[in-house]
Amino acid sequence: MVEREIVFSVEESPEGGYEARALGYSIYTEADSMEELKDMVRDAVRCHFDEDSKPRVIRLHMVKDEVIPA
Repeated sequence: MVEREIVFSVEESPEGGYEARALGYSIYTEADSMEELKDMVRDAVRCHFDEDSKPRVIRLHMVKDEVIPA
């Protein structure tokens, strides 16, 4: 059965750019810009799944940690 979507948790990298990790799969990628990250995520999904089993939708869940003084 083909999964309908795959979810990636996306965070800003401490070194600059973005990091994306798939939830429930061993897929990780990174890029300097959001547009580049989208291309890298698509490529990573294509490499990880066979054509007949790859998800139809990729969801990017943006995670932003913000530290504020108490």
